[in-house]
Amino acid sequence: MRILLAIDGSPSSEAAIEEVCRRPWPPDSEARIVTVISHFESMLMKAGNHDKQAYDDVLEHESMETARRLYDIASTIGQRAPCLHVTPKLLIGKPTEAILDEAEQWGADLIVVGSRGHGPVKRFFLGSVSLAIALHAPCSVEIVRGSPEVTGTETKKVS
Repeated sequence: MRILLAIDGSPSSEAAIEEVCRRPWPPDSEARIVTVISHFESMLMKAGNHDKQAYDDVLEHESMETARRLYDIASTIGQRAPCLHVTPKLLIGKPTEAILDEAEQWGADLIVVGSRGHGPVKRFFLGSVSLAIALHAPCSVEIVRGSPEVTGTETKKVS
């Protein structure tokens, strides 16, 4: 079985990692752990920065930092889920398109992705990577919700 785990550092992404680690996978299963660096050249151009070298330098720095974190996460998953052959892969582009393209090219049987937990209004304005993946994926998709965020500091004594 080929599992494509798409992560972005969000709490729901952490929950997706936990889900992949705790599940008993068939022997010889493969997990490809991906994260996407958004292609932001157009944002720099709109902001008036037409310096290609500056763009390349920022992208290289971001790629190296992200690749380092991705490798560490893949290594941890490999230790926690020894039945999986784990490989990390850094993707560059628009998150939805990059993840869907990777799933198709690699021949993924399952995409596991966290739900960022946006409400309906935010989803309308921002779009939802997990929803778009579920609608257009070439394989099954599992969307994992993270724990609800703690928003207050109120405590209660339990007797």
